Amino acid sequence: MSRRLISSGSPYEKTVGYSRAVRVGNWISVAGTTAASGGKPVAIGDPEAQTRAIFETIDQALKDAGSSLKDVVRTTVYLVDIADFEAVSKVHGEVFGDIRPANTTLAVTGFVSPDWLVEIAVDAVVPETSA
Repeated sequence: MSRRLISSGSPYEKTVGYSRAVRVGNWISVAGTTAASGGKPVAIGDPEAQTRAIFETIDQALKDAGSSLKDVVRTTVYLVDIADFEAVSKVHGEVFGDIRPANTTLAVTGFVSPDWLVEIAVDAVVPETSA
């Protein structure tokens, strides 16, 4: 089975040794994704806007892997402040309201940048006819 690495161009990919996404067969895993551009935080202080930026990055990674958000089967959401749950969940619901993947939301003590409020990882399964 072939293994395809998907890059978002993050400066951390080479130094840390990871890919934005990996596709093996019809399975795609998208790494934990934060609201960043060129390694710098965006939408500082706004968990809803950060979540939207994160889903744009994830959507592009899935497209680059030959998939889309409609193929997502699991999401994992990490929050620095559980009080952001409603704002982040609102956007998650807008994106996945009809798709309804399995979801886990966790509160964590922090991220590499203190300006990141949320991080999201997803797994997707591409229908056999698209693999």
